[in-house]
Amino acid sequence: MQFRDRRQAGRKLADELRTRQEQGALPDPVVLALPRGGVTVAAEVAGVLHAPLDVLVVRKIGAPFQEELGVGAITGDEALFDDDVLARLGLSRGELTPVVERERTELRRREALYREGRPAPDLRERTVIVVDDGLATGVTARAALRSVWRRAPRRVVLAVPVGAPEAVLLLRAEADDVICLHQPAHFMAVGLWYDDFQQLTDADVLDALRTAAQR
Repeated sequence: MQFRDRRQAGRKLADELRTRQEQGALPDPVVLALPRGGVTVAAEVAGVLHAPLDVLVVRKIGAPFQEELGVGAITGDEALFDDDVLARLGLSRGELTPVVERERTELRRREALYREGRPAPDLRERTVIVVDDGLATGVTARAALRSVWRRAPRRVVLAVPVGAPEAVLLLRAEADDVICLHQPAHFMAVGLWYDDFQQLTDADVLDALRTAAQR
């Protein structure tokens, strides 16, 4: 399964979620996007489900010698590390302190920018649908889900268009449900499964959030 772009992937994901909503499996939903890439996907989902859209800012902690290689992730609450990956790379948590501090600063910048003075949504007793554009290692999504659980939701669902099968399996222990439309055996990278996977900007995120708020 190949997606044209994030918007089309979001529509396909929304169709699957709408079916579950009609079956009563998603009561009182709120959609949380992982920015930046997950916002376009999540906007389509929120529109179809008639649910509010917000963001959950999570920052990947990359290896010092290869930033794209995620060894952990940080939310506003804490840093989460993949100790197996750290061991394979011969890295300690202490060595990553400068990376964590840099990402924490960027996380705070994005939260302030994207919220525009709004408080974080109240998730108590709600069905929270966490959306991203794909799962590679799953460490970022895992940090996001654990952050959501601390806010006393009724139910937590992770929804993505595409993901590595091992990451999907790992995350089933972190959510009530994981919805992944395509789990290619030879995954490689999220962007390979999109014809158009251009990077989104802060302006794109703000535009999606403002448009959703006007519905």
